[in-house]
Amino acid sequence: MTTTENTVNLKLDVRTPAGKTDGSVELPAEIFGVEPNLPLMHQVVVAQLAAARQGTHSTKTRGEVRGGGRKPFRQKGTGRARQGSTRAPAYTGGGTVHGPKPRDYSQRTPKKMKAAALRGALSDRVAGDRLHVVTELVAGQKPSTSGVREFLGTLSDRKKFLIVVGREDVAAWRSVANLDHVHPIAPDQLNTYDVLNADDVVFSVEALDAFVTQASRSLAGKAAKEADK
Repeated sequence: MTTTENTVNLKLDVRTPAGKTDGSVELPAEIFGVEPNLPLMHQVVVAQLAAARQGTHSTKTRGEVRGGGRKPFRQKGTGRARQGSTRAPAYTGGGTVHGPKPRDYSQRTPKKMKAAALRGALSDRVAGDRLHVVTELVAGQKPSTSGVREFLGTLSDRKKFLIVVGREDVAAWRSVANLDHVHPIAPDQLNTYDVLNADDVVFSVEALDAFVTQASRSLAGKAAKEADK
């Protein structure tokens, strides 16, 4: 794994809704300081979008379209090309040739690839100063849509935000529910597409701790398996 901790600042200030700084956090280089693998991230994002497709599209062949059971005209003597049904693909209202049928678009993506792509996406946001850590989204844990809007405006002037908060932070979820271009997500749901789709990523301190713990445990298990080989 190639890290970029020598060129990227992995120490971030923790911001409060009041606009003040409440200490700082040191991001693990093995998670937030790796070299992004663009082809890998592209592959993972394509697989994620493909899995979201319904795949329920269905067209009818000439054998499935209603009607057309009678031969439109006799076989010989008309000077026209022979036809056996008015539901042939060449006819208006006829069947479709090689049309889409219901199918599963999902692709199998190994967990290690997903994790590596996510680390690369987060590292890219850190390198661009687009990852922020906050104590909480709303002061006093009282839902406030306008308060969150103003707070996010102090963090970045960009448009789209990915908010990573714990499920128990009800005030945060309610506060962002009616905000356009703000997508809340739990730390265990964090994925490459949502990170790359957002201009800025905002972690609460609790959500960051939960994600780092989970990701570090996964990396430790991977290292242990490689050591046993």
